[in-house]
Amino acid sequence: MSSTSFDDRDGVIWYDGKFVNWPEAKLHVLSHGLHYASAVFEGTRVYNSNIFHLDAHTDRLFNSARVLGFEIPYTPAQLNQAQRELIKRQGIADGYIRPIAWRGSEMMAVSAQKASIHVAIATWTWPSYFSVEAKLKGIRLDNAIYRRPDPACAPTNAKAAGLYMICTLSKHAAEAKGYHDALMLDYRGLVAEATGANIFFSKDGVLHTPTPDCFLDGITRRTVIGLAKRRGIEVVERFIKPEELAEFDECFLTGTAAEVTPVSEIGEHTFKPGRLTEALVRDFDAEVRAEPAEAIAVGA
Repeated sequence: MSSTSFDDRDGVIWYDGKFVNWPEAKLHVLSHGLHYASAVFEGTRVYNSNIFHLDAHTDRLFNSARVLGFEIPYTPAQLNQAQRELIKRQGIADGYIRPIAWRGSEMMAVSAQKASIHVAIATWTWPSYFSVEAKLKGIRLDNAIYRRPDPACAPTNAKAAGLYMICTLSKHAAEAKGYHDALMLDYRGLVAEATGANIFFSKDGVLHTPTPDCFLDGITRRTVIGLAKRRGIEVVERFIKPEELAEFDECFLTGTAAEVTPVSEIGEHTFKPGRLTEALVRDFDAEVRAEPAEAIAVGA
């Protein structure tokens, strides 16, 4: 790589149907997506040169675009092929893919029905989101300064750029206090998720995870639920109150970037990564390394 900055690297980015040199993949400062957050994106992992759950991620990208009221000017098959070709060109064996679609600069107002839709895809080598040391110890979470919004107030079923503003602010606040991340409650004051990952708890050998009715039902989340059921572990999706955290033994996060990451602390509550968490960390690693990774069925 020519730089650690994401705007100046070697290689190419797929941009509106063409492969362009990385530094040339630019958009105008008056793009609607920049000013009004009319953008949707995905985050997909590459393991052993295979894209994990590619179809599921692409389907979610298209659904997110529909929720935001615009149509991606390519087919899912075209974007899937672009991603496969891109990781070959970039020589990615283990990494990350970021597809994004946004409204262009034809209109600069709240309404932008005539704005063109642009699509770009970038990929880069990316190891585990958290350090190995942090994973072994379990990461520390603070309590987030913002809450997940009511579905009546925001399109919470879309992976939309604007929904992540409160995640960035909450994560920055947590990191400033020495934490790795933050636990977000929802608009009702119930446990929701971390700033960019779903959350699970265990008690007496049973997994408990919040019902995703105002945040994304993550693809990794569904995979881990499937892995747990394969082991005969009971999984309960339900509303979880913050005061229940004191009753749980183990806790971990799931997400494309986070994978399966144990948690040792949430505010005043402590957890110890145990056999259940360790088993699912191993199972998930084996699952994503299977051949071909993208063909593995997502757990129900």
